[in-house]
Amino acid sequence: MAFSTQNKKGTISGILFVAIFATVATFISNIGSIKLLGISPLVIGIVMGIIYANTLHNQIPKEWGTGITFCGKKILRFAIVFYGFRITFQQIAELGMSGFMVSLIMLSTTFLMGTYLGIRFFKIDRDTSILIASGASVCGAAAVLATEPVLKAQEHKTAIAVSMVVLFGTISMFMYPVLYMSIIEPSSGFLHMSPQEFGIYVGGTIHEVAQVVAVPASIAASPIEMANSAVIVKMTRVIMIAPLLIVLGIYLSYEAKKSAGISTSVKLVIPWFAVYFIAMAGFNSLGIISQNIVDIINEIDTFLLTMAMTALGMGTIFSKFRGLGLATVYTALSMFIWLVIGGFVVTKLVTSVF
Repeated sequence: MAFSTQNKKGTISGILFVAIFATVATFISNIGSIKLLGISPLVIGIVMGIIYANTLHNQIPKEWGTGITFCGKKILRFAIVFYGFRITFQQIAELGMSGFMVSLIMLSTTFLMGTYLGIRFFKIDRDTSILIASGASVCGAAAVLATEPVLKAQEHKTAIAVSMVVLFGTISMFMYPVLYMSIIEPSSGFLHMSPQEFGIYVGGTIHEVAQVVAVPASIAASPIEMANSAVIVKMTRVIMIAPLLIVLGIYLSYEAKKSAGISTSVKLVIPWFAVYFIAMAGFNSLGIISQNIVDIINEIDTFLLTMAMTALGMGTIFSKFRGLGLATVYTALSMFIWLVIGGFVVTKLVTSVF
């Protein structure tokens, strides 16, 4: 037990150690040029953790390991639950059926395609494939973090998935404004999108929330409906992480039963933190708590997620990456191509129907 009499001191020391890293990561993320790039403290935290894991990890007492593990497991679940304060059901309803359908179609197709290609075509392991797919299909690093406890995946696999999110999410953030200004906005016919349509496209296909916010802000004189549509559709994708994880838990239970070749029931893996996440979003939708308090909760939650990400980075040793080659990059690239091209077609078709 992390807080048993024997481990209590080491656990607290380990948590404080991770908190110091997370504080530095938060400070770095607020530096002007880095903030403009939309690089979240979660990403900085895992990079710092990986650097530490491969340089100085033998320099701290082994007893602190229980605290680092606590951050990567327990604090992670707690932080995912309170991530629900970033969403209200009213926001989702505001955009109507078109935004919901684009979110649903892009999430489900990207997740299924990415998982299938990773396992069957590029021959990487199941957990890494699912983690990369969840990051691309839902909400980047936060989705990878949320999926990791359901799979009980190893830290280095989580780090690989996050690195793919960072790579292709960053490319998207710079590519989409150029795409809009050079092709979509000046054109006519099928290639043309209204500002609202482009916002739906951005929110339905770009990885991180911060990157979604950054794209409309990077377009000169972009209408407010572009930014609003992008954020609402993105947050619709975020809330879908809960049903995705519940379905994934059911699927894993079925697979365990099938592989065991038994007729007796296998314990159903239900990620309760995902259920609580929906409940928290529902509570936030009631508007009982003032926006100032919600903003404070979200700031604290971001810090807790940064701690969790940092802790996962601290368990990532480069030697564990051997043998993967470029398969993970090819898997993530396939999903990126689908998000950019397939997402454009899906957005055009859906918005024409609804």
